[in-house]
Amino acid sequence: MTDRTLSSIQCSARYHAIYKNMKKLYLGIDTSNYRTSVAAVDSDGMILSHTAVLLDVPAGKRGLRQSDAFFMHSNRIPGYIEELFGSTDPANIKAVGVSERPRRVEGSYMPCFLAGVNAAREIAAALKVPVYCFSHQEGHAAAVMESEGKTAASRTLFFHLSGGTTEALICSPDGKGYSMEIAGGTRDISVGQLFDRFGVAMGMPFPSGQYLDDIAFKTLEKTGFDVKKTEKTGVIPRLKHDEGYFNLSGAETRLMRYAENQNGISAEAVTAELFSSVSELIIKTARYLSEKYCAENIYMAGGVASSRTFRAIAHNNRSADIQFGAPELSGDNAVGAALLAKRTYETGNSISGK
Repeated sequence: MTDRTLSSIQCSARYHAIYKNMKKLYLGIDTSNYRTSVAAVDSDGMILSHTAVLLDVPAGKRGLRQSDAFFMHSNRIPGYIEELFGSTDPANIKAVGVSERPRRVEGSYMPCFLAGVNAAREIAAALKVPVYCFSHQEGHAAAVMESEGKTAASRTLFFHLSGGTTEALICSPDGKGYSMEIAGGTRDISVGQLFDRFGVAMGMPFPSGQYLDDIAFKTLEKTGFDVKKTEKTGVIPRLKHDEGYFNLSGAETRLMRYAENQNGISAEAVTAELFSSVSELIIKTARYLSEKYCAENIYMAGGVASSRTFRAIAHNNRSADIQFGAPELSGDNAVGAALLAKRTYETGNSISGK
């Protein structure tokens, strides 16, 4: 290591110490059914810390009981907070944001979010700062639309693509986070459920999206992610939307039948065709709804949106109008909650938790 390198590190350390003492910070917590996450952003919307770890799901299972998820979250959060406070000064935290429910609608509830809410209130009380509660869905939107100092457009078509949700929403920022109106999406199972159920049936761990994504990416890379060149196996039915809505249960039935008796058909080819068909469906639906509702932007978030195969197909289709944000922000995370806490605190809106 040269003296020049040492000097750079020392300068960086001095700058970080000054920076840490000057910046206003905002803490975010999210405890969804499958991921525990804690994050901190500064007054410029830059992410200073982000920890997001999947919960452990027993082999062969397709999910977790809420009581088990709550227990895991409650045991993990203290360590993640301790780690975050080791790299940031808690005295600079001005507000805490937390996901308290899946959606901002009446009756939306999931016990696992209580683990995050309890932790957020305890931390806010100790620091004597406000705690703001948002929906998990709003956090997804903020993570990709407001990170790095970006300002959310007044009217955006937002796709929430996760393990349990496939919704297209007309999304607008407001004093409570985001107002969201459903404009399209699945009428039965979600894209994430389709991937997970097929993956588990093929012997993969849950959630299975990442494993299928790796297989599809390697297969489709050979054709430059051109869906027109994807091998047709006869397993995946034609997928199309009806005024922005679509069904996926038919594809699930055929995939489950295939998993039981593969009849010599390549699993790699089926997986590649599955990703090609679903990606093309979402892209076509997005463009249709964007024109119908005169949306200023199209954003996609949720675990499915982190798929590098989906992103590569969108790029190959010249879908520059579709924005994804960083892959690590697509999954369930606390960055959005922190960014919403920042916006709420700075605009003086009062939506503190009960």
